[in-house]
Amino acid sequence: MADSLVGMTQQVFPQRVGQWIEGLCAVLGPPLLLAGVLVRAGTDDFFPGQLAAYAADPGRMVVSYSLFAAGVVLLWPAVVALGRRVAVTHPGWARWGVTLVVLGLFGRVFHAGVSHLAFHLVDVLGLEAAQRAVSRTYGAFHLFKAVNPAIMGGWVVLAVGAFRARAFGGGAAGVARCVALGLAAALPLGVLKGSGDPVSLVVLAGLVVALVPMGAAVLRTAPRPRWWAAALTLALIPAAFALGVLG
Repeated sequence: MADSLVGMTQQVFPQRVGQWIEGLCAVLGPPLLLAGVLVRAGTDDFFPGQLAAYAADPGRMVVSYSLFAAGVVLLWPAVVALGRRVAVTHPGWARWGVTLVVLGLFGRVFHAGVSHLAFHLVDVLGLEAAQRAVSRTYGAFHLFKAVNPAIMGGWVVLAVGAFRARAFGGGAAGVARCVALGLAAALPLGVLKGSGDPVSLVVLAGLVVALVPMGAAVLRTAPRPRWWAAALTLALIPAAFALGVLG
């Protein structure tokens, strides 16, 4: 899967565009995750408290979960970029690390969708009824339960591969960034998880330390984008959002 992801990126996007996508995603993804958690910091980390926080301040929680979901989506090109570095000397570690991490990201996007629905149950049913509904269905079976081990273990595999391949460079700084990457395995998973505890904030700060400098390095070596392509991309983002809202 890792090989196919890298190949897809190279075939669908020209090298010029692919480098910018991977670099920007590595620079933006981890800070968006951290920002999303910081916005809801101080709320209870479990679903009754998260639903109560939404009832008290829906705007804050919508912004928080939206930032986090956007960060999760942006991580996959960043992970592919790192996997390409690892694959130069350790293709097996790259293949398994990228595959597991991307599967885990799929799982987190699924959790974000369920959390979105749960919040709007508060609007429709009221807080207490929404809490009861979520409580009674929280352990319901879904296919993405199978990727829970990948959500945690993928980052460890990719971090080991990055260490063996010296993907972040040698010396203490490179080792520290590999450790910071592996710490992402400790981020709580599931529906309506606040993740605002100090451990989670340290974990996400570690992800920033690990991936943002790599993204900046990719952007520094990327060919200059054509001005019209950059302008068109910036114009398409709000247009796509507006079309999505219209249905």
